[in-house]
Amino acid sequence: MKSVLVTGGAGYIGSHIVRQLGDVGYPVVVLDDLSSGFRDSVLHGELVVGDVGNLPLVRQLIAQHEFSAVIHLAAFTKVEESTRDPLKYFHNNTFKTLQLLQCCVEAGIKSFVFSSTAAVYGAPSNGRIDEEGPTVPINPYGASKLMAEEVVRHSGKAYGLNYVILRYFNVAGCDPHCRIGQSTPDATLLVKVACETAVGKRPRMNLFGTDYPTPDGTAIRDYVHVEDIADAHLKALAYLNDGGQSVVLNCGYGRGYSVRQVLEAARRVSGVDFEVNEAPRRPGDPPSLVASADRIGELLGWQPRYANLDVIIQTAFEWEKKLLRSQPATG
Repeated sequence: MKSVLVTGGAGYIGSHIVRQLGDVGYPVVVLDDLSSGFRDSVLHGELVVGDVGNLPLVRQLIAQHEFSAVIHLAAFTKVEESTRDPLKYFHNNTFKTLQLLQCCVEAGIKSFVFSSTAAVYGAPSNGRIDEEGPTVPINPYGASKLMAEEVVRHSGKAYGLNYVILRYFNVAGCDPHCRIGQSTPDATLLVKVACETAVGKRPRMNLFGTDYPTPDGTAIRDYVHVEDIADAHLKALAYLNDGGQSVVLNCGYGRGYSVRQVLEAARRVSGVDFEVNEAPRRPGDPPSLVASADRIGELLGWQPRYANLDVIIQTAFEWEKKLLRSQPATG
């Protein structure tokens, strides 16, 4: 197996991908500036601390390792922050993707897996969203990712680059063996926040928005275990290595849960009746995002192993307990 470059590979999702790549024998180089990632999360390969927008560094790495493929995850991902600082998101998520692709094209790298998001769909009117659904993002995060998708697409057409664009729905959960997990401070992901509250790290949590046009008034999302998301990247890499054609794929389970349902499950799994404060909607949050995910199974042979909300929450809860035990004592 030839080397693979994983940008953002010290982060939450990236570290799970890197671990799975290492488990099957891929030589891996991780490029991460550690702005939201962690050295200890990189369990395989070589970690290079640096910015994906640093062209001399990226060119040097490519020259040294002769990568067969690039998996690009490095990005800012907070919807609310993107509405407050859109230029930060377009510069990092769109422009730096362009710079990375420039380096790939110069070096003749032909396989590119891009981490995208269901936020490119905006606020769909009803039903499950398939890959041909309208892409009308309602926040700068989704817009920055959609623009990056366009750069990937046009680069593929012009330079013979084959790509798989994976549009994640709501990634949650952690490594079932508690080796790595979601460690980002001040996280905004619902399952992470609920589990932090259940272990006592937060005194209470906020439920943002109770007046959405949904059955219980709270937003509905398609929650996908991070281990299954990571496996989708390995399946995408194998697909490209076998000569697969460029494609855009949803990465979800096709079933949605409301915020209230997730909180109920978190209380059930943890055994803790933690406090929840109802708050107004956050800017940029759509009412419902649920995947139509048939295509990824048909094309990549992707078969999720953790498609159960309680399992997702249980792994996240176990990780939070581990983090709590590892914190130094105070006082």
